[in-house]
Amino acid sequence: MATTTWSTSLRSRLLILPPPPATPFAVSLRLRPRAAALPSSSRRRNLRLAARAAPPGGAVAPASSSSAPAAEEEKEEKLGFGGLSAADAERLCEFLRADLPHLFDDVGIDRSAYDDRVRFRDPITRHDTIDGYLFNIRLLKQLFRPDFYLHAVKQTGPYELTTRWTMVMKFMLLPWKPELVFTGLSIMGVNPQNLKFNSHLDLWDSIQNNEYFSFEGLWDVFKQLRIYKTPDIETPKYLILKRTAHYEVRSYAPFLIVEAKGDKLTGSSGFNNVTGYIFGKNASSEKIPMTTPVFTQASDDTLSDVSIQIVLPMNKDLNSLPAPNTEAVTLRKVEGGIAAVKKFSGRPKEEIVLQKEKDLRSQLLKDGLKPQQGCLLARYNDPRTKSFLMRNEVLIQLNDFALEFIIRKDKSGR
Repeated sequence: MATTTWSTSLRSRLLILPPPPATPFAVSLRLRPRAAALPSSSRRRNLRLAARAAPPGGAVAPASSSSAPAAEEEKEEKLGFGGLSAADAERLCEFLRADLPHLFDDVGIDRSAYDDRVRFRDPITRHDTIDGYLFNIRLLKQLFRPDFYLHAVKQTGPYELTTRWTMVMKFMLLPWKPELVFTGLSIMGVNPQNLKFNSHLDLWDSIQNNEYFSFEGLWDVFKQLRIYKTPDIETPKYLILKRTAHYEVRSYAPFLIVEAKGDKLTGSSGFNNVTGYIFGKNASSEKIPMTTPVFTQASDDTLSDVSIQIVLPMNKDLNSLPAPNTEAVTLRKVEGGIAAVKKFSGRPKEEIVLQKEKDLRSQLLKDGLKPQQGCLLARYNDPRTKSFLMRNEVLIQLNDFALEFIIRKDKSGR
C-alpha cells in the first residue's frame, strides 16, 4: 500500500466542501490590480461596467488629504490605488471576509454597511436600492438554496474592492433539482463620503458578455438545468474553484481507492477484481459500501497505461481496511489536488473519451494553464442507464493553478 499524489487519481460529485484555511488541496491566488494587468480593450470595458454600476461620484477618488501620513501616501502611490487608506481598505476587506459567508444563511449580511442607493448588477439581474439588493438575495435563497464560498478579497482600485467566489445553487422548482454553479468576481464600489458599499458588479467566469442584460448569461443558466443522473451514494468531495464555458477547475480532498490493472480508458478489465474486493473477497470477508464514480486512469501521455479504480467510503482509513486476497488488487491513498474537468453525457465510447480529453487539454493550454500528462475517466452510471441521462467526466490534473482577480474577456473574447 502506498500514498500517491493527485496524478494517481481524481473524482467527483457536487458534495461541496467549504475551503479551510490550510489543506493539502489549497489553491494559490494571484492578487493583482485589475486595471493594471488587463489588456487595453478589456480595461476600458470593465471600467465602463463599473461606472454603470456605481452612483455618480462613487467610483472616483477624491483629492488626497494633506493630513494623511506621508508614509501611507507613499505606500498607496506605489500600489497604484490611492483613495482608501491602507487601514480602511484592510478593515473593509476583513468585514467582507466575515460578512459574505452569511449571504444566504439565517444571519444574513449587515445592511448597515451598504448605502441606501447601492446599485447591483449581474448579467441577468439589476437593482438600484438596498431593499432591491436584499430582495434578490431572499429570492435566490428561496428558489435555489445557494451555498456561497468566498475565496479571497482584495483592493483593486482607489475606492473598489474585489471578491472571488463560488456559488452552488439547487433549483428547487424542477423535480430533478439541478445544480447550477457560478464562479467569478464581485467588484464592490465604496462611497468616498461614508465608506459604505454603493455598488456591486458581478462578473461570471463562464461567459464573455457580462453586461446587463446578457442573453449569453441567461443561456448559461438554462444549460445547467439539464438532467444528469448521479446515483445517491457516497462520492469524493470537492470544491469548484472556477467554472468556465468549457470546463470546471476543482479542488479535491484526499480519498482512498482500491485499484487493479486495466486495458483501456473505457474498458472493464480489472473491474471484477476491484468490485470483488468491496463485495467481500478480502482478508476479513468484509463487505464495503459501493461509491460512485468508477474511475479509469491513464497515467502516460499516450493514454495506454491504464488502471481501474473504485473510491472507498470516506470513513475508512488504510489501517482499518482488510487486506486484498489477491496481488492483482492494491489499496492506495490519493492526497487530493487540483483538476480540470469536462462533463458529458452519452455512452462513453473510447473514441469519444479520447476526443474529449484532446479538446480539454487544448483548451487548458489555450487558457495558459499547465495540464499534466494522462487523464482520468469518471463513469457514474451503470450500463442500463439511458444514455442521455448518463454523467461522465474527463479529468486532467493541473500544475501551479492560481485563481486570479482578472477576467480577460470582452465581447469579442479578447
